[in-house]
Amino acid sequence: MTIYLERIYNEPQHTGYRVLADRIWPRGMTKEKARLDDWCKDIAPSTDLRKWFGHDPEKWTDFKKRYQQELKAPAARDAARDLLKKAGKKSIVLLSGTRDTDHVHTLVLKDYLEHLT
Repeated sequence: MTIYLERIYNEPQHTGYRVLADRIWPRGMTKEKARLDDWCKDIAPSTDLRKWFGHDPEKWTDFKKRYQQELKAPAARDAARDLLKKAGKKSIVLLSGTRDTDHVHTLVLKDYLEHLT
């Protein structure tokens, strides 16, 4: 399985099962322009974690640990397995509206999905 990360505001670079992995719909983005196959809110960071992090690179290490803990919850694990099942043999394109592509939760999610059994 191949998983790509893209910013939803950019032109698509990869084909595959396109999934928005944010809890909040990206500002100014239309459903038509997004061209999504799915919107998986349950595998995105919780609102509390997202607000605490605030895209502060100094909190990145702690954010990753906290988000990994959230992904271990049964609801998140089930949503992740459901996503993999829906994607089937297609590549997965994880989408986020985040500008900072070096400190984005989809990096953590990609690693989690690649190791999920």
